Amino acid sequence: MTWHAVVTFAPLIAMLMWAAYEDLRRRRIPNWLTLTIALTGLMQSFTAYPTVRPWQSVCGLAAGLGLTIALFALGALGGGDVKLLAAAGAWTGAALVLYVFLATAVIGMVIVLSQSICQRRVRVLLRNSLLLVVNLLHVKQLGVEHTRATGQSCRSIDRPLPYAVPVLIATAAVLLFGRGSA
Repeated sequence: MTWHAVVTFAPLIAMLMWAAYEDLRRRRIPNWLTLTIALTGLMQSFTAYPTVRPWQSVCGLAAGLGLTIALFALGALGGGDVKLLAAAGAWTGAALVLYVFLATAVIGMVIVLSQSICQRRVRVLLRNSLLLVVNLLHVKQLGVEHTRATGQSCRSIDRPLPYAVPVLIATAAVLLFGRGSA
């Protein structure tokens, strides 16, 4: 990654760090913060040295929303988590927000697995994960409400994952290692 790219994405990383701090502390990401990330992402696309063009920024915002809305509907993510990935998409564009989403899933899985190992709840995690997969495969027969209720009752760790933390790590990793010379 070039020095120019590091400077250009520094505001995004700083705001994601703030979101991660808030999510760790309160398990909530303030609306004003996600709105600020989204608006600055859209605004920077009109500057002389944007991270993405305006149409790419809008597409990234929509892609971030689209990737997470089903998880929100099932109760797997909160509204702030959805808005955070959408806001990051305004900075990165649709292609990179997809990579951020995928990397976030892997990083989140590692965090939850590590947490369950520390709490000696790996067996519970595996059982609950299998139950959720079966429910998701049969969501048409069981209904979304039943699947959501199953997800809520199958907590494998003491506290829910602060989604902003893996989003921050994934965004930094994608920008540092996956961006190339663009």
